[in-house]
Amino acid sequence: MSDTAKTQVLFAYSPGWKIHDQFLARCQQDSLARERVEWTLLPPDELCPEVLSQAEIIVCGHFAREWLPYCHRLRWIQFLGAGIEGSLSPELLTSDIILTNASGVHAVPIAEHVCGILLMFARGLHRCVRQQMRAEWNRDGFREQVRELHGATLGVVGLGAIGTAVAERGKAFGMRVIATRRNPQQKAKCVDLLLSSAQLPDLLRESEYVVLCVPLTPETRGLIGERELRLMRRDAILVNIARGRVIDQSALIRALQEGWIAGAGLDVFDPEPLPADSPLWQMPNVIITPHVSGVTPHYGARAAQIFLHNLHAYLAGDLAAMTNVVDKQAGY
Repeated sequence: MSDTAKTQVLFAYSPGWKIHDQFLARCQQDSLARERVEWTLLPPDELCPEVLSQAEIIVCGHFAREWLPYCHRLRWIQFLGAGIEGSLSPELLTSDIILTNASGVHAVPIAEHVCGILLMFARGLHRCVRQQMRAEWNRDGFREQVRELHGATLGVVGLGAIGTAVAERGKAFGMRVIATRRNPQQKAKCVDLLLSSAQLPDLLRESEYVVLCVPLTPETRGLIGERELRLMRRDAILVNIARGRVIDQSALIRALQEGWIAGAGLDVFDPEPLPADSPLWQMPNVIITPHVSGVTPHYGARAAQIFLHNLHAYLAGDLAAMTNVVDKQAGY
Protein backbone atom coordinates (compact mmCIF):
# COMPACT_ATOMS: atom_id res chain seq x y z
CA MET A 1 0.00 0.00 0.00
CA SER A 2 1.40 3.42 -0.94
CA ASP A 3 1.66 6.30 1.54
CA THR A 4 -1.33 8.05 -0.04
CA ALA A 5 -3.60 5.03 -0.50
CA LYS A 6 -6.38 4.68 2.02
CA THR A 7 -7.47 1.46 3.65
CA GLN A 8 -10.94 0.47 2.47
CA VAL A 9 -13.26 -0.18 5.41
CA LEU A 10 -16.77 -1.47 4.80
CA PHE A 11 -19.19 -0.80 7.65
CA ALA A 12 -22.17 -3.15 7.23
CA TYR A 13 -24.53 -1.43 9.62
CA SER A 14 -27.97 -2.58 10.70
CA PRO A 15 -30.62 0.13 10.16
CA GLY A 16 -32.30 0.98 13.41
CA TRP A 17 -29.33 -0.02 15.57
CA LYS A 18 -28.52 3.38 17.01
CA ILE A 19 -24.99 2.56 18.10
CA HIS A 20 -23.70 3.21 14.59
CA ASP A 21 -23.84 7.01 14.72
CA GLN A 22 -21.99 6.95 18.03
CA PHE A 23 -19.44 4.48 16.65
CA LEU A 24 -18.72 6.59 13.57
CA ALA A 25 -18.61 9.85 15.52
CA ARG A 26 -15.96 8.37 17.80
CA CYS A 27 -13.97 7.10 14.80
CA GLN A 28 -14.10 10.55 13.19
CA GLN A 29 -12.44 12.00 16.28
CA ASP A 30 -9.42 9.79 15.65
CA SER A 31 -6.90 11.48 13.37
CA LEU A 32 -5.43 8.24 12.03
CA ALA A 33 -8.88 6.89 11.14
CA ARG A 34 -9.73 10.14 9.36
CA GLU A 35 -6.50 10.27 7.39
CA ARG A 36 -5.90 6.62 6.54
CA VAL A 37 -9.37 5.12 6.14
CA GLU A 38 -11.96 5.38 3.39
CA TRP A 39 -15.37 4.30 4.69
CA THR A 40 -18.19 2.62 2.81
CA LEU A 41 -21.42 2.56 4.79
CA LEU A 42 -24.15 0.18 3.66
CA PRO A 43 -26.79 -2.02 5.30
CA PRO A 44 -26.20 -5.76 4.80
CA ASP A 45 -29.04 -6.21 2.30
CA GLU A 46 -27.45 -3.64 -0.03
CA LEU A 47 -24.02 -5.26 -0.20
CA CYS A 48 -23.00 -6.47 -3.64
CA PRO A 49 -19.99 -8.42 -4.95
CA GLU A 50 -18.30 -5.24 -6.20
CA VAL A 51 -18.46 -3.55 -2.80
CA LEU A 52 -17.35 -6.68 -0.96
CA SER A 53 -14.42 -7.19 -3.31
CA GLN A 54 -12.94 -3.79 -2.44
CA ALA A 55 -13.02 -4.11 1.34
CA GLU A 56 -9.81 -4.76 3.25
CA ILE A 57 -11.59 -4.44 6.60
CA ILE A 58 -15.23 -5.15 7.37
CA VAL A 59 -16.99 -3.89 10.50
CA CYS A 60 -20.26 -5.72 11.10
CA GLY A 61 -22.57 -7.32 13.60
CA HIS A 62 -22.91 -10.49 11.53
CA PHE A 63 -20.80 -11.78 8.63
CA ALA A 64 -22.93 -13.71 6.15
CA ARG A 65 -21.44 -16.90 4.76
CA GLU A 66 -22.36 -15.95 1.20
CA TRP A 67 -20.22 -12.80 1.33
CA LEU A 68 -16.91 -14.63 1.67
CA PRO A 69 -16.39 -15.73 -1.98
CA TYR A 70 -16.44 -12.07 -3.05
CA CYS A 71 -14.08 -10.79 -0.33
CA HIS A 72 -10.89 -11.00 -2.37
CA ARG A 73 -9.00 -8.30 -0.45
CA LEU A 74 -10.44 -8.92 3.01
CA ARG A 75 -7.84 -9.26 5.76
CA TRP A 76 -9.71 -8.43 8.94
CA ILE A 77 -13.28 -8.52 10.30
CA GLN A 78 -14.15 -6.47 13.37
CA PHE A 79 -17.39 -7.74 14.88
CA LEU A 80 -19.53 -5.35 16.90
CA GLY A 81 -20.69 -8.08 19.27
CA ALA A 82 -18.95 -10.49 21.61
CA GLY A 83 -20.89 -13.65 20.72
CA ILE A 84 -20.14 -14.35 17.06
CA GLU A 85 -20.96 -18.06 16.82
CA GLY A 86 -23.57 -17.40 14.10
CA SER A 87 -20.90 -15.98 11.78
CA LEU A 88 -18.27 -18.70 12.14
CA SER A 89 -18.76 -20.72 8.99
CA PRO A 90 -16.22 -23.50 8.24
CA GLU A 91 -14.88 -21.42 5.35
CA LEU A 92 -14.25 -18.41 7.57
CA LEU A 93 -12.65 -20.51 10.28
CA THR A 94 -10.17 -22.03 7.82
CA SER A 95 -9.34 -18.70 6.17
CA ASP A 96 -6.40 -16.47 7.12
CA ILE A 97 -8.73 -13.54 7.82
CA ILE A 98 -8.20 -11.97 11.25
CA LEU A 99 -11.35 -12.00 13.38
CA THR A 100 -11.78 -9.68 16.34
CA ASN A 101 -14.87 -9.29 18.49
CA ALA A 102 -16.19 -6.66 20.88
CA SER A 103 -15.63 -8.70 24.03
CA GLY A 104 -15.76 -6.39 27.02
CA VAL A 105 -18.16 -3.87 25.51
CA HIS A 106 -21.01 -5.49 27.45
CA ALA A 107 -19.17 -6.07 30.72
CA VAL A 108 -20.47 -3.07 32.67
CA PRO A 109 -24.16 -3.20 31.68
CA ILE A 110 -24.42 -6.98 31.96
CA ALA A 111 -22.68 -7.05 35.34
CA GLU A 112 -25.05 -4.35 36.60
CA HIS A 113 -28.01 -6.29 35.16
CA VAL A 114 -26.85 -9.39 37.04
CA CYS A 115 -26.60 -7.36 40.25
CA GLY A 116 -30.18 -6.25 39.74
CA ILE A 117 -31.36 -9.84 39.43
CA LEU A 118 -29.37 -10.97 42.46
CA LEU A 119 -30.80 -8.16 44.57
CA MET A 120 -34.35 -8.82 43.40
CA PHE A 121 -34.13 -12.43 44.50
CA ALA A 122 -32.25 -11.70 47.72
CA ARG A 123 -34.68 -8.97 48.83
CA GLY A 124 -37.85 -10.48 47.39
CA LEU A 125 -38.35 -7.55 45.01
CA HIS A 126 -39.69 -9.76 42.22
CA ARG A 127 -42.48 -10.82 44.56
CA CYS A 128 -43.12 -7.18 45.55
CA VAL A 129 -43.44 -6.08 41.92
CA ARG A 130 -45.99 -8.81 41.23
CA GLN A 131 -47.96 -7.85 44.33
CA GLN A 132 -47.87 -4.20 43.29
CA MET A 133 -49.48 -5.10 39.94
CA ARG A 134 -52.33 -6.65 41.94
CA ALA A 135 -52.51 -3.79 44.50
CA GLU A 136 -51.82 -6.43 47.13
CA TRP A 137 -50.22 -5.70 50.53
CA ASN A 138 -48.82 -9.00 51.75
CA ARG A 139 -45.84 -9.37 54.08
CA ASP A 140 -46.46 -13.05 54.85
CA GLY A 141 -43.36 -15.18 54.51
CA PHE A 142 -40.90 -12.36 53.84
CA ARG A 143 -38.85 -13.04 56.95
CA GLU A 144 -38.34 -16.63 55.82
CA GLN A 145 -37.62 -15.78 52.17
CA VAL A 146 -35.41 -12.67 52.25
CA ARG A 147 -31.65 -13.08 52.47
CA GLU A 148 -28.48 -11.02 52.16
CA LEU A 149 -25.88 -11.14 49.44
CA HIS A 150 -23.21 -10.36 52.02
CA GLY A 151 -21.51 -13.61 53.00
CA ALA A 152 -23.24 -15.67 50.30
CA THR A 153 -21.28 -17.64 47.70
CA LEU A 154 -21.38 -16.41 44.11
CA GLY A 155 -20.33 -18.87 41.41
CA VAL A 156 -19.26 -17.35 38.09
CA VAL A 157 -19.11 -19.83 35.23
CA GLY A 158 -16.70 -18.37 32.68
CA LEU A 159 -14.29 -15.72 33.97
CA GLY A 160 -13.92 -13.61 30.84
CA ALA A 161 -14.55 -9.87 30.63
CA ILE A 162 -18.20 -10.17 31.69
CA GLY A 163 -17.55 -12.82 34.32
CA THR A 164 -14.77 -10.72 35.84
CA ALA A 165 -17.07 -7.67 36.02
CA VAL A 166 -19.72 -9.81 37.75
CA ALA A 167 -17.13 -11.19 40.18
CA GLU A 168 -15.85 -7.70 41.04
CA ARG A 169 -19.35 -6.54 41.93
CA GLY A 170 -19.98 -9.68 43.92
CA LYS A 171 -16.90 -8.94 46.02
CA ALA A 172 -18.16 -5.37 46.54
CA PHE A 173 -21.31 -6.87 48.08
CA GLY A 174 -19.15 -8.89 50.44
CA MET A 175 -19.78 -12.21 48.70
CA ARG A 176 -17.43 -15.15 48.52
CA VAL A 177 -16.66 -15.58 44.83
CA ILE A 178 -15.67 -18.80 43.11
CA ALA A 179 -15.29 -19.07 39.34
CA THR A 180 -14.34 -21.38 36.51
CA ARG A 181 -11.93 -20.46 33.73
CA ARG A 182 -10.52 -22.47 30.86
CA ASN A 183 -7.03 -21.55 32.09
CA PRO A 184 -7.21 -21.34 35.90
CA GLN A 185 -3.52 -20.39 36.08
CA GLN A 186 -4.58 -16.85 35.09
CA LYS A 187 -5.42 -15.60 38.58
CA ALA A 188 -7.93 -12.86 39.37
CA LYS A 189 -7.93 -10.67 42.49
CA CYS A 190 -11.73 -10.59 42.64
CA VAL A 191 -12.02 -14.38 42.98
CA ASP A 192 -11.53 -16.33 46.19
CA LEU A 193 -11.34 -19.72 44.48
CA LEU A 194 -10.54 -20.23 40.80
CA LEU A 195 -11.39 -23.60 39.26
CA SER A 196 -10.90 -25.24 35.89
CA SER A 197 -13.85 -25.81 33.57
CA ALA A 198 -13.76 -29.49 34.54
CA GLN A 199 -14.42 -28.50 38.16
CA LEU A 200 -17.83 -27.00 37.35
CA PRO A 201 -19.58 -29.60 39.60
CA ASP A 202 -17.67 -28.24 42.60
CA LEU A 203 -18.83 -24.70 41.84
CA LEU A 204 -22.44 -25.80 41.42
CA ARG A 205 -22.47 -27.67 44.74
CA GLU A 206 -21.16 -24.68 46.73
CA SER A 207 -22.83 -21.63 45.16
CA GLU A 208 -26.01 -19.95 46.34
CA TYR A 209 -25.98 -17.85 43.17
CA VAL A 210 -24.67 -19.21 39.85
CA VAL A 211 -24.12 -16.83 36.93
CA LEU A 212 -23.44 -18.24 33.45
CA CYS A 213 -21.00 -16.03 31.51
CA VAL A 214 -19.61 -18.47 28.94
CA PRO A 215 -19.64 -18.03 25.14
CA LEU A 216 -21.67 -20.49 23.10
CA THR A 217 -19.32 -23.12 21.67
CA PRO A 218 -19.66 -26.85 20.99
CA GLU A 219 -18.23 -27.40 24.49
CA THR A 220 -20.70 -25.11 26.26
CA ARG A 221 -23.87 -26.05 24.36
CA GLY A 222 -26.06 -27.84 26.90
CA LEU A 223 -23.50 -27.17 29.64
CA ILE A 224 -26.24 -27.02 32.27
CA GLY A 225 -28.54 -30.03 32.03
CA GLU A 226 -30.40 -32.25 34.47
CA ARG A 227 -27.23 -33.63 36.04
CA GLU A 228 -25.83 -30.15 36.71
CA LEU A 229 -29.13 -28.77 37.99
CA ARG A 230 -29.47 -31.64 40.46
CA LEU A 231 -25.96 -30.89 41.75
CA MET A 232 -26.99 -27.35 42.70
CA ARG A 233 -28.23 -26.34 46.15
CA ARG A 234 -31.98 -26.32 46.64
CA ASP A 235 -31.74 -22.66 47.67
CA ALA A 236 -29.64 -21.72 44.63
CA ILE A 237 -30.50 -19.04 42.08
CA LEU A 238 -29.33 -19.59 38.48
CA VAL A 239 -28.71 -16.53 36.28
CA ASN A 240 -28.14 -16.88 32.54
CA ILE A 241 -26.84 -13.91 30.55
CA ALA A 242 -24.79 -16.10 28.19
CA ARG A 243 -26.82 -17.86 25.48
CA GLY A 244 -30.06 -19.81 25.75
CA ARG A 245 -28.56 -23.00 24.41
CA VAL A 246 -26.04 -23.16 27.26
CA ILE A 247 -28.93 -24.55 29.34
CA ASP A 248 -31.19 -27.50 28.62
CA GLN A 249 -34.34 -25.42 28.93
CA SER A 250 -36.71 -28.35 29.43
CA ALA A 251 -34.56 -29.62 32.30
CA LEU A 252 -34.50 -26.12 33.79
CA ILE A 253 -38.29 -25.92 33.71
CA ARG A 254 -38.50 -29.23 35.59
CA ALA A 255 -35.91 -28.05 38.11
CA LEU A 256 -37.92 -24.91 38.84
CA GLN A 257 -41.25 -26.74 38.99
CA GLU A 258 -39.98 -29.51 41.24
CA GLY A 259 -37.77 -27.41 43.50
CA TRP A 260 -34.34 -28.71 42.56
CA ILE A 261 -33.27 -25.03 42.68
CA ALA A 262 -34.95 -21.98 44.19
CA GLY A 263 -35.19 -19.73 41.15
CA ALA A 264 -33.74 -18.40 37.90
CA GLY A 265 -33.04 -15.03 36.34
CA LEU A 266 -33.04 -15.46 32.57
CA ASP A 267 -32.10 -12.95 29.87
CA VAL A 268 -31.51 -15.48 27.08
CA PHE A 269 -33.59 -18.40 25.85
CA ASP A 270 -33.84 -21.19 23.32
CA PRO A 271 -35.69 -20.25 21.20
CA GLU A 272 -35.94 -16.47 21.16
CA PRO A 273 -38.36 -14.81 21.49
CA LEU A 274 -39.54 -17.03 24.34
CA PRO A 275 -42.89 -18.51 23.19
CA ALA A 276 -45.94 -17.11 24.96
CA ASP A 277 -46.95 -20.61 26.08
CA SER A 278 -43.66 -21.34 27.87
CA PRO A 279 -44.24 -22.27 31.54
CA LEU A 280 -41.37 -19.93 32.44
CA TRP A 281 -43.61 -16.87 32.02
CA GLN A 282 -45.95 -17.93 34.81
CA MET A 283 -43.40 -19.13 37.37
CA PRO A 284 -43.21 -16.98 40.52
CA ASN A 285 -39.56 -18.00 41.04
CA VAL A 286 -38.40 -16.76 37.63
CA ILE A 287 -37.33 -13.28 36.50
CA ILE A 288 -37.43 -12.84 32.71
CA THR A 289 -35.77 -10.08 30.71
CA PRO A 290 -35.93 -10.08 26.87
CA HIS A 291 -32.21 -10.37 25.99
CA VAL A 292 -31.48 -6.80 27.07
CA SER A 293 -28.72 -7.25 29.66
CA GLY A 294 -26.09 -5.84 27.31
CA VAL A 295 -28.04 -2.76 26.31
CA THR A 296 -26.22 0.47 27.18
CA PRO A 297 -26.14 4.05 25.85
CA HIS A 298 -22.34 3.73 25.67
CA TYR A 299 -22.20 0.69 23.37
CA GLY A 300 -21.12 2.51 20.21
CA ALA A 301 -18.33 4.45 21.90
CA ARG A 302 -16.95 1.35 23.62
CA ALA A 303 -17.07 -0.71 20.41
CA ALA A 304 -15.29 2.12 18.57
CA GLN A 305 -12.57 2.18 21.22
CA ILE A 306 -11.86 -1.51 20.61
CA PHE A 307 -11.91 -1.02 16.83
CA LEU A 308 -9.62 2.01 16.93
CA HIS A 309 -7.07 0.23 19.12
CA ASN A 310 -7.01 -2.60 16.60
CA LEU A 311 -6.97 -0.23 13.63
CA HIS A 312 -3.87 1.52 14.94
CA ALA A 313 -2.13 -1.82 15.44
CA TYR A 314 -3.23 -3.07 12.02
CA LEU A 315 -2.08 0.03 10.14
CA ALA A 316 1.25 -0.11 11.97
CA GLY A 317 1.69 -3.72 10.89
CA ASP A 318 1.75 -4.81 14.54
CA LEU A 319 -0.88 -7.54 14.36
CA ALA A 320 0.29 -9.04 17.64
CA ALA A 321 -0.92 -5.90 19.41
CA MET A 322 -4.52 -6.38 18.26
CA THR A 323 -6.96 -7.17 21.05
CA ASN A 324 -9.98 -9.49 21.19
CA VAL A 325 -8.57 -11.70 18.44
CA VAL A 326 -10.85 -14.70 18.06
CA ASP A 327 -9.32 -18.13 18.66
CA LYS A 328 -10.78 -19.93 15.66
CA GLN A 329 -10.33 -23.34 17.27
CA ALA A 330 -12.05 -22.31 20.49
CA GLY A 331 -14.76 -20.35 18.64
CA TYR A 332 -14.40 -17.11 20.62
